[in-house]
Amino acid sequence: MTASRAQRRHRYAKIVATLGPSSSTKESIRALFMAGVDVFRLNFSHGTHDQHRERLAQIRDVEKEVGRPIGVLADMQGPKLRVGTFSQGPVMLKPGSAFRFDLVDKAGDATRVCLPHPEIFAALEPDASLLLDDGKIRLRVTRCGSDFAETEVIVGGPLSERKGVNVPDVVLPLSALTAKDRRDLAFALDLGVEWIALSFVQRPDDLDEARKLVGGRAGILTKLEKPSAVEALDDIVAKSDAVMVARGDLGVELPAEKVPGIQRRAVRACRRAGKPVIVATQMLESMINAPVPTRAEASDVATAIYHGADAVMLSAESASGKYPVEAVRIMDRIIAEVEADPYHRQVLESLQTAGQPNYADAICAAMGAIVAMLPVAAIVTYTTSGSTSLRAARERPPAPILSMTPSLATARRLALVWGVHSVQTSDVADVAEMVDGALACARDQGFGTAGDTIVISAGMPFGTPGATNLLRIAKV
Repeated sequence: MTASRAQRRHRYAKIVATLGPSSSTKESIRALFMAGVDVFRLNFSHGTHDQHRERLAQIRDVEKEVGRPIGVLADMQGPKLRVGTFSQGPVMLKPGSAFRFDLVDKAGDATRVCLPHPEIFAALEPDASLLLDDGKIRLRVTRCGSDFAETEVIVGGPLSERKGVNVPDVVLPLSALTAKDRRDLAFALDLGVEWIALSFVQRPDDLDEARKLVGGRAGILTKLEKPSAVEALDDIVAKSDAVMVARGDLGVELPAEKVPGIQRRAVRACRRAGKPVIVATQMLESMINAPVPTRAEASDVATAIYHGADAVMLSAESASGKYPVEAVRIMDRIIAEVEADPYHRQVLESLQTAGQPNYADAICAAMGAIVAMLPVAAIVTYTTSGSTSLRAARERPPAPILSMTPSLATARRLALVWGVHSVQTSDVADVAEMVDGALACARDQGFGTAGDTIVISAGMPFGTPGATNLLRIAKV
């Protein structure tokens, strides 16, 4: 792939956009990319395999036209827990009234309904909460058994059939991957996506099953959306290749006031571990129907950037909204404005944590010191697996990272990572060829002109994944 100098992003944080009915043509996908999208999300909660195949083909066509690696994230639906049906339409649950859930396959009424998930009953305990319809209705369990739960309505409201159920207080004996997810996962891997997003992760062990199924063919991105996952945050991060702070689901199962703190904790944990982190859900929600965001939404996006998130994400705004391209453009402008603020650099540096006692982190820490001391135009990383570029990005240096890799899959995967401009190039055989290639690429990609200083990081022997052990300063 010949990378296009014209498509260099003049910002560090990245933009992820979900494709859907509002963005299902090649022309709209190209417009979104030109507006600033770095990674496209295919949401397997909606759409058919044929539709996802067509959208991925369109992304690859756009990729060839613009000459830039584009990442693709396949988001698995995960288990969906729902109540059964009602015999006479929606019922009204009143605060203080009793309501029963059971496994009886019979239409419900104002006193009971079928809950066809024995796993929930197996895990429930008295005083546990049940949340219905995205948390609009809250019930407290008063008595329960292996096939029933009697509850008291705490927060009432109308309840219609097939509404979702959340159980925030317990860990359910459920895999994060349903039979549908397994089919979708196999399909997405065959398509060649770069990232697999896992929903309903409750515990670190949930990632082991997915890791075996993926088999290294894509990066595993954990959606942080369950209270139990938040409690095991560091272990979840350690077993993930990236994390998404899925604030919509977190806000259902946890009080809204707790979500901002969790977001900040998650971003810091990922930065400490050198793992990419996306902040997602309702970032520019009003732009589903309006051409401009609210001031609060602009501040929300800005806060994620000040915290040092690798990427921010659009969901319905780009998938089904009226103004998908405008939403991307505004998000791009917000990021650029924050990154131009001197306070942004101060915040990033104040939140920086020490690396691990290994060669890769030592090299990247030294690189950060050089960039802080010298007028460095760009950092050039040679990488096969992406590890060198990830470690460089962990330092949040005040210079762009030009990542050179012989692997197109790696180049696409790095499209998600803070500060990284990834280019697919031929491999190098020795240090002289490495330096010459880095200087040529920096000139070609617009990262340096005659007399500029660049810092080059790589691993030797060349082509050995995770072997970052070389640092070189050179002049263009």
